Amino acid sequence: MAEKENKNIERRSFVKAITVSSVGAVMMGTSLAASALSSAASKPGNLNRDKKKVLMKVGCQSGGTTKENLEFKARHGVYNIDGGSPKYIKGTGWDLEDSMAKKEACEKYGISLDAYHFPLSSEGIDKVEFPNVMLGKSPERDREIEILQQMISVAGKTGVHCLNYNTTILPILRTGNASYTTWNYAEAVKRNEPLTIAGIVTVDQVYERITYLLDRLIPVAEEYKVRLANHIADPPTHAGFRGITRWNSPDVFEGIKRFAKLYDSQYHGFNLCLGSVAEGLKNPRTEILPIIKWVGDRKQIFNVHLRNIKGGWDNFMEVYPDNGDMDFFEVMKALRDTGYPYMVMPDHVPHHPDPASSNQAFSFAYGYIKALIQAVSAE
Repeated sequence: MAEKENKNIERRSFVKAITVSSVGAVMMGTSLAASALSSAASKPGNLNRDKKKVLMKVGCQSGGTTKENLEFKARHGVYNIDGGSPKYIKGTGWDLEDSMAKKEACEKYGISLDAYHFPLSSEGIDKVEFPNVMLGKSPERDREIEILQQMISVAGKTGVHCLNYNTTILPILRTGNASYTTWNYAEAVKRNEPLTIAGIVTVDQVYERITYLLDRLIPVAEEYKVRLANHIADPPTHAGFRGITRWNSPDVFEGIKRFAKLYDSQYHGFNLCLGSVAEGLKNPRTEILPIIKWVGDRKQIFNVHLRNIKGGWDNFMEVYPDNGDMDFFEVMKALRDTGYPYMVMPDHVPHHPDPASSNQAFSFAYGYIKALIQAVSAE
């Protein structure tokens, strides 16, 4: 009961901000930035110090390119988005005409369509649209890869230069409730869930399937200047869990390094989900920063999911961005210092029975990210 009361206290500022509409989030951003400016100016020598240029911008991947969603994004100052995916023509790939229409719809609101989602999702091998890629099953995977190649070309022709994707077999793993999703490895083991249709897959087999895919996609990505941004498996967990050793497990940083070094290409990199990375760390607050620096210095961060957690390896809870163990001001400074130039977006947000809760949570997250960007610009 005490824990529940603490959560309510911690979220009180969020609820208050929502009740006065998204204007509160914008005001918060202005206030935080002004505070940072005042603090920076008060330090000796800071008035003459060259500030590091901040290139990143708030983004989002929810809602697609409907009129309602684009108006919602524009009202909240979100002018860079992942637009989901164009219409899929079965057996062929994406519809170029529909992709161009999405781009034009965004431009009407001054919004830049910066990314799409590949149909290599985190749903798990039983649900993903193109399962044979990670099953390693030929010749079926070769036909799926041909379709993915066509999708890269459509993205490039539309001027969409980033594709977010997953290379996973298990879905996102959670054991918790619908308000604050959680993962507890000990509880998951007790469930004794069966193997997937993939059976037992070692980490070397996973990497063989990833390289088989990317050997065929990266040349096309380089031709059309489309960055392929891989989202790490969520969460990193023990070797052999439900028969699968994920490519970023059990040592998440070593997994990231191995994946990053597969190709020396400016189009091979990460959709760096900070929450998913933190889920594999024992002390996310300190351990996340050298990971950002390592990947960022290599210029392999193509998109950022700003998701906070409480806890870490084997036991965590997803929370609001200001309510977790990671210090996002330090995180944003780390991104700034690597020269990261793309979107910083919320992805998972806590839920509530209120039908408007999703938009409320995203509104808060947009304002929070914009405030952070302004603050690190002033620092």
